[in-house]
Amino acid sequence: MPNQHLRSFKSIAFITGMLLLGSAQAHHVWIEQPAVGQKTGNATFFFGEFGGNLREASPGLLDKFPQPVAFRLSAKGEQALPVSKTAGGFAIAARAAKGESIVAEEPAYPISERKDGDTTLRSLYHPAARLVVGVSKQDPKLTLDLVPTGNAGKDGVEVQAFYKGQPLPKAKVEVITASGWSQTHYSDEAGKLRVQMPWRGTYVLELSHSDKNPGERAAASGPEKFDRASYVTSLTLMQATGIATLPAPPAAAPNKMN
Repeated sequence: MPNQHLRSFKSIAFITGMLLLGSAQAHHVWIEQPAVGQKTGNATFFFGEFGGNLREASPGLLDKFPQPVAFRLSAKGEQALPVSKTAGGFAIAARAAKGESIVAEEPAYPISERKDGDTTLRSLYHPAARLVVGVSKQDPKLTLDLVPTGNAGKDGVEVQAFYKGQPLPKAKVEVITASGWSQTHYSDEAGKLRVQMPWRGTYVLELSHSDKNPGERAAASGPEKFDRASYVTSLTLMQATGIATLPAPPAAAPNKMN
């Protein structure tokens, strides 16, 4: 009996500590699909703030995305998926099964320009997302990617950050729940970190990385040059067991196009 009381006390202390942690969130993209127990309903690619219950809409900021592309990754290989814009996101014509991933990205998000004296600085923003069902090992696919390593247990789920196929050390990862709780982690020298998911429900892990090297990308009108790049990728994980899910805040109103 004393051991049970001790375990209960430790659990309460752990959750209390987690609830006291939080951080400001910024816009990002992520993928959601209905829970594993629901066999109908495909995945959707959203833009907004997962923890703020904000999903940008069309007409509005969602219209900044020319045409995201999506793929399903499974033991059978890679499958391109149709993507269509709706009023509140981009519908992906598939859902991931256990052991599979769906990845999506917007390779043509408009390059922004800013004057710095007589110099024009061009900045690339490359948003991308991955959804996995289960925590089996996944290989990187996206330019900036965050994938499960297959190493999971009572101490959490291990994930690994990659940039251009190579492990990314000291990468910043925000773990976010639909209730608005978030926690910051940094990857080790091998790009790995471990996250705990005490509540049932969906978790979005947001990974960001800045590359100050100039480059160019292919476009229909010809190569587009940029001076620096900002990559933001998310990983959606679903936890079926644990403490009851905390409620999400009221839905935030989408923003209008500037």
